[in-house]
Amino acid sequence: MNYTPAPYPLVECQLDVLRENVKNITSRCHKADVTVAGVIKGVNAKMPLVRQFAEGDCDQIASSRLEQLYDIKMAGIQKPLLLLRIPMLCEIPNVVSICDIALASEPATLQALNDECLKQNKKLKIIVMADLGDLREGFWNRDELVEACTRVERQMPGLELAGIGTNLGCYGSIQPTVEKMNDLIAYAEAVEAQIGRRLEWISGGATSSFVLLNDGVMPARINHLRIGENILLGRDLQVDWKITNMQYLRMDAFTLKAQVIEVKDKPSHPVGKIFMDAFGNFPTYVDRGIRRRALLGIGKLDLGSIEKLLPRDSGVEVLGGSSDHTILDIEEYSGDLQVGDIMEFDLCYTTLLFLTSSRSVTMRYFEGDREVFA
Repeated sequence: MNYTPAPYPLVECQLDVLRENVKNITSRCHKADVTVAGVIKGVNAKMPLVRQFAEGDCDQIASSRLEQLYDIKMAGIQKPLLLLRIPMLCEIPNVVSICDIALASEPATLQALNDECLKQNKKLKIIVMADLGDLREGFWNRDELVEACTRVERQMPGLELAGIGTNLGCYGSIQPTVEKMNDLIAYAEAVEAQIGRRLEWISGGATSSFVLLNDGVMPARINHLRIGENILLGRDLQVDWKITNMQYLRMDAFTLKAQVIEVKDKPSHPVGKIFMDAFGNFPTYVDRGIRRRALLGIGKLDLGSIEKLLPRDSGVEVLGGSSDHTILDIEEYSGDLQVGDIMEFDLCYTTLLFLTSSRSVTMRYFEGDREVFA
């Protein structure tokens, strides 16, 4: 018995738009002498998309997942590979064999990386992470960071101390500011004073830090950024942050197309004793009377967060859904929606991340109007 994958749900990827975004980011960074690590985990290292990062002049390719970096290496893409997530000890042999650069924040991990590098006769560049308040990875105490960097420099011949870095906004929602960047520079200068040389990189963060460069206020010594969402979607900063001078980034590189599987008039408030949903939540509902609703053949298993979907048609409201269904209110929709019709959505980072990892979602790639097969 043969299985033929269904054509929907479908994500259409405009390679030319993505490549344009990459070039617009890298050209601005390079003018400011900033190295760009293009982060491809948001599209789960789909190779046609990774190639746009490489062809668009990213200096490095970065991911938090070793299997993605391995696939890129095996595909023959000739860019230095950066591991974004600080390594688990069980990953150390693969980190050394696959990666060119890694982030680290634990002395034990640094020692394990050094020992493995000596075994494999390889030199690994290290960016030691400082926690400036976002409370994810990184040394909290500056003296401890300086001590760890000094040990790498003087006692770990398998490692090259390439720089220090920080992460902001991903957990603690801390906004990158000029003050935070100057704090990071002060950490770097303390390390440099101790080791007697200048660091190659001071890595100032991710997409959110690009705002400072875009506005021309990034301190000059910040010379490395790790950028993903702003290349892929260009949406967070322009829409959520309301950055108005970034129109050079397009937000239409990806389109979700999903098929309608039911259209009916139903109450807007569930009928019966409300308990707990399938995910252990206790949601609330607003009674708006009988309204027209549509179900789509896609759900949380594919999207992560259904509520973050962005309908392209006016009069369509995303209500929620379950693992396999998305529920829309279409009472105000002006068209005559029928079972089998296709609806289009823009994506945010969360939905793109999940969609590109789902086996149930078809991916198609285009150069303008021409489909290309990868």
